[in-house]
Amino acid sequence: MTNVAFRPMLADDFDAVAALERAATRFAWSRQAFAEALEAGNSAWVMHVDDVLAGQGVLLSVLDEAHILVLSVHPAHQRKGLGRRLVAHLCAQAQAGGAREIFLEVRPSNLAACALYRSGGFAEIGRRKAYYPADGGQREDAIVMRCEA
Repeated sequence: MTNVAFRPMLADDFDAVAALERAATRFAWSRQAFAEALEAGNSAWVMHVDDVLAGQGVLLSVLDEAHILVLSVHPAHQRKGLGRRLVAHLCAQAQAGGAREIFLEVRPSNLAACALYRSGGFAEIGRRKAYYPADGGQREDAIVMRCEA
């Protein structure tokens, strides 16, 4: 990994970003969800490693708060510190936009993501019951996390 670069997500990225999201997670955002997030004015970013799409993240900012709506790193690029770099980039964008607090939700079963967010300064502040879809028509809680910007 020699060159990591971030740039704003464009409409031309939606197909590739949705494919990355499907590779990274079982319950992925759709192409349409990314399009709607961008149309709504959210801050959406792609991360490239040596000119290859490796990650993406979408950030919602309202007044002095920001919320990481979605973040994923392609499985071929996981466990290389890229998730930490993507989180740091989104947090820097939130700070630049005036955020004093940053929030996110994560599945309790996603132990790697929980550890990543904790290492980035996020702490659990609550739970949302039955927030995420799960296998077999079940639902999974979400851990709500917060970090000071």
